[in-house]
Formats: sequence, C-alpha cells, structure tokens
Amino acid sequence: MQNVKMAFPVSAACWVVLAAAVALGYVQRHSQQESHVHYAQLGTDVTLQCGSVDPEATVTWTANTTDLDASHLNGSRLVLHNVDLSQSGQYSCYEGTSWHLKYRVNLKVGTPPKEPVLMCRSNNYPNGFYCSWHLPSPTYMNDTYDITIIHDSKEIACKKDIPAKNRCYIQYHQVFSSKKYRVTLTATNPLGSSSTTISFDEFSIVKPDPPESVVAKPIAHNPRRLQVTWQYPSSWPDPDSFPLKFFLRYRPLIIDQWQHVELSDGTSHIITDAYAGKEYIIQVAAKDNEIGTWSDWSVAVHATPWTEEPKHLTTEAQGTETTTASTSAFMVAPTARPSDPDDAGNNASVALSLVVSLVLVLFSIHFI
Repeated sequence: MQNVKMAFPVSAACWVVLAAAVALGYVQRHSQQESHVHYAQLGTDVTLQCGSVDPEATVTWTANTTDLDASHLNGSRLVLHNVDLSQSGQYSCYEGTSWHLKYRVNLKVGTPPKEPVLMCRSNNYPNGFYCSWHLPSPTYMNDTYDITIIHDSKEIACKKDIPAKNRCYIQYHQVFSSKKYRVTLTATNPLGSSSTTISFDEFSIVKPDPPESVVAKPIAHNPRRLQVTWQYPSSWPDPDSFPLKFFLRYRPLIIDQWQHVELSDGTSHIITDAYAGKEYIIQVAAKDNEIGTWSDWSVAVHATPWTEEPKHLTTEAQGTETTTASTSAFMVAPTARPSDPDDAGNNASVALSLVVSLVLVLFSIHFI
C-alpha cells in the first residue's frame, strides 16, 4: 500500500517534467521561426521559401496575419514582384488544412546606402574639431557607419557623440600643423555599402558658431540710430589668444536689400543711417581674424529707432483755444456791419455844406 502511495507523486513529477520539455521545445521552435529575416531591395522580385516544406506541398501564406491570394504562390513558395515599402512585414507559411505553422520570416524592403555626405568643422579652435555625416536619401534600413581619420600617417580616434548618432569629435594632438587630415566614412546596411573620403588642413575647417545674445535698442533723441550689442559664441574657448572679427547686416522690413558693416574688434556697433520710425531686422556673423570661414548668421533681432512722442495739450490750453474758436465763428464780417446813426448825421452835414457853396458860386457868376 505504501508503494502505491509513492507512485502518485512520482507520476505527477514526470508529467510536470514532460510538460516543461514540451513547452520548452515549442518556445524554442517558435523563437527560431521568429528569427528569420529576409532583406529585399526596393523594386526587385522576392521569393520566400516555406522552410523545409516540399516545393509542391499545399500551403497557405499570410502577410501580417492577412491571407494572401494563391496567385502569389509557385508551389509552396511565395513570389512577390516589384516589392515596395508597404510590403515590409511578417510573412507566415502554414502547411495543409491543419494550419500548422511551418515557417515565419520578416521581410524588410529598402535600398543600399548611396555615397554619404561628410563634413568636418572646428567651432572651438584650437581644441579640436568634429565630423558629421548623413545619407543623401533614406535607406529604410538600420545603417551603420565606420569612420577613419589619418593625420601624418597616424590614425586618430574619433569619439562618438552619444546624443548625435552621426557625429564624432577629434581632439587636436598638434596645432599649426601643415599636414593634411584625411577622413574616410563607410556606410553599410544589409543591402550594401558606400564610402566617401575628404582631406583638409586644420585652418580651412575653422568656423565659429554664430554670436550670441544679440540685442538691438533705440538711442534716445536719435531718430536715425540703433545700438547693437552681442557676445562671443560660448563654444569659442580663447577669445584673447584667438580673437574674432564680426560682420553686421541690417535692413528695414520694408526693403529687401541688406546693408553690411565689418568690424575688426569689439562686440557692439551703432547704426547711424537708419530710417526714422522704420522697424529693422539685424544679424551678426563671426570669423577668426586670420583663418577659416564666417559663421552662420545669428538669430535675427528686431528694433525701431527712437521717435518723439506727440505733445498733448493741457486742459487749460484746450479751453482757451475752444473759446477763441467759438468767438471767431460768430463775428460779423466788416463789410456786413450795420450803419451807425452818428455816422449818418455827419454825412448829411457834409452834403448841405456842398450845396450852399455851389449856390454862392453860381450867384457870383450871375452878377459878373
């Protein structure tokens, strides 16, 4: 009886082990089916095999769980013509009517990389320089890049920027060198690879970042002047040993043509020929005094020259002006003034005197 009791736990343990083995086998088989990847170039024809199934076996294919028409089949093989990006996805093959999964593959459609675009620049001379790159068109694949930098027959390490995937930084081990740098970049993905190479000396790639904190303000009582100030780019490490010169451009918003001023030193300038009352747009660029090229333009700022505020009349002045205007409005023009009685009497006396004088003259003539 004791032996019978011991049989039960042994049998249960066997079943547990057996079930675990079956589950493990299923998981392994399933993961193997998931691991297949097929890469195809955009616009090509693709043939997918149904694993080890007989080429003439009856199968069903699905794409992203959607059944595919039998017209795409050549025996048990799936044939896709002129594939495009929309056909990327998971394809599964099932045998017979039992729908037993026999094969699963991820199809990834894309293109091989074209020649990459490579650029190197020093914005913190003489500390070092960085190289950045990109592809001229997307590949729809996971591209990898390998960069090699040679100077004076020695390979120099390029430290990858963590935030920027397509950029790395090189520290100068020797400055004022006449030896050229040679940089080769290779882009690779499952469909192919492509390379490009550039060479340069250290002076030609010096290009500061744009000036920062650009401010433009009107100058009181000066209707044609604007004061512009700015700061060195924070990435420029040693302004005392490697001073920058600056290039200022400005224009009123109503005109498309820029005016320019080049400044050999300092971080301020007064514009003296601005149009009164017109809003201006202003930008500044920077360059090392001796080497390299001009930076990009700074962020544009806007300013309008000082204008005099209109004078407002006081209440008392406004009252006086109103009274004067009212009185003037009701004055009668001199030509329309009524006759004065005294003036009429004076006029009658003058007329009587003239008549008496005329009678006396006539009487004298008669007696002569």
